[in-house]
Amino acid sequence: MTLPCHSSRLSLLSAGAFLLAGTALAQDFNAAPPEAPGQEPAFQGQTRAPVLADDVELQQTVLVEGLDHPWGLAELPDGAWLVTERSGNLRMVGQDGTLSDPIAGLPDLDTRDQGGLLDVAVRDDFAETRRVWISFAQPRDNRKTATAVATGTLSDDNASLQNVQVIWQQQPAWDSTKHYGSVLVFDNDGGLIVTTGERSVQDARVYAQNVTTTLGKVVRIDPETGAPMGDPGVAEALPEIWSWGHRNIQGAALDGQGRLWTIEHGPKGGDELNLPQAGRNYGWPRVTYGVEYSGQSVDEGSTQLAGTEQPVYYWDPVIAPGQMTFYDGRMFPDWQGDLLIGGLQAEALVRLDMDGDRVAGEARHLQGIGRVREVEVARDGSIMLLTDEDNGRLIRVTSAQ
Repeated sequence: MTLPCHSSRLSLLSAGAFLLAGTALAQDFNAAPPEAPGQEPAFQGQTRAPVLADDVELQQTVLVEGLDHPWGLAELPDGAWLVTERSGNLRMVGQDGTLSDPIAGLPDLDTRDQGGLLDVAVRDDFAETRRVWISFAQPRDNRKTATAVATGTLSDDNASLQNVQVIWQQQPAWDSTKHYGSVLVFDNDGGLIVTTGERSVQDARVYAQNVTTTLGKVVRIDPETGAPMGDPGVAEALPEIWSWGHRNIQGAALDGQGRLWTIEHGPKGGDELNLPQAGRNYGWPRVTYGVEYSGQSVDEGSTQLAGTEQPVYYWDPVIAPGQMTFYDGRMFPDWQGDLLIGGLQAEALVRLDMDGDRVAGEARHLQGIGRVREVEVARDGSIMLLTDEDNGRLIRVTSAQ
């Protein structure tokens, strides 16, 4: 049984009206002045990598429009997609662009500001288990909120999540409606990676450096029970912590070697790409590129400090990164192993040509497409994008060649 069609869905015929072909004009985005003038990278190639020629002809097909700030995306074995809307809806998009009514059974959410329903994930055994994981902003006492993770099984008729249990909660909750993180990634060793934000406000963000909390952290848990599976390497640290000193991680992915990479929002300047190692400190807010939105220095203005790790790459000006993925598909063979990133402020599909653990070049495709929140590679090698807008869209990007 399939779900009823939502009134705003696009049929394949109407989707064709949104079929666009062509490449974005290559622009020297490196010519823009930095937002934190005077800061210098720690090593060559850490920022402003060479601009790659944007000579790949891309074709866009809008599968669905009218989504309310969509955030997360997960492909199912039959080619359908689960999509989250921050306003609190989990929906299914069929291969033909049919958009379901909201799936029932979600836990209580706080949908103010940057909160709401965030990421969604499934494992390779979904066809047998029908198990789904979600992350969300959870309401707590006295208007406080925190990132949380829940899991449940999708009913056979796709209408509801059943036996939903919250398996992990960020501690402590805070009276803030910003910087929840939050991405879900299954690693190759049976763990579930959860990224968090440090809740933005001045009195909370210092806890990104406090390993007895899970603000501004990468954590690793058992996906069934939420039991800690981190490796902090510090006696007093919470056992689910993997790394700390992060600002607001909204992108994470495994590379071809199974290693975890993350990408996080910096302040005014200083978006970071990291290869987080267990038990390492990534600096925020003591060390960062970029400045406060006021133009003042963050903390003491340090960009390097003993005992903290440098980002693999950073952006100034920012791209405001959403989700990311490493390309592994047949449709774009020249992009194999490249890192694809959703650019919210960049309004583009940002592509990094990777040379080992360093960035060799950067391209920005489909510039002006909208605030790209989510990027996934479909089984056929096409690229799926979500735009985080009032009239959010799910777009399939294919090769026009």
